[in-house]
Amino acid sequence: MKHIIFAAGLALTVAYPAYAADDAKPATKKVCVDVKDKQGQTVKNKDGSPKQNCKDVKQHKKHEGTKVPDKK
Repeated sequence: MKHIIFAAGLALTVAYPAYAADDAKPATKKVCVDVKDKQGQTVKNKDGSPKQNCKDVKQHKKHEGTKVPDKK
C-alpha cells in the first residue's frame, strides 16, 4: 500500500511542473510616482528632472463572472 501511494505522489510531482510552467513568471508593470516634499512640491534631481519612486507591480488577469441576481 505504501508503494502505491508513493508511486502516485511521485507521478503527481513529476507532472506538476508541466502545468505550473504557464504561471512561472507573472506579468509585471513598472509604475513610477513623483516624490513630493512636505509642502507638496515635486523634488527635483540635479539635472532638473523630477525625482521618482518606481516599483514593479504584478498585473492580475480579469475574470469574467456571472451577474448577481437582484433581491426581490
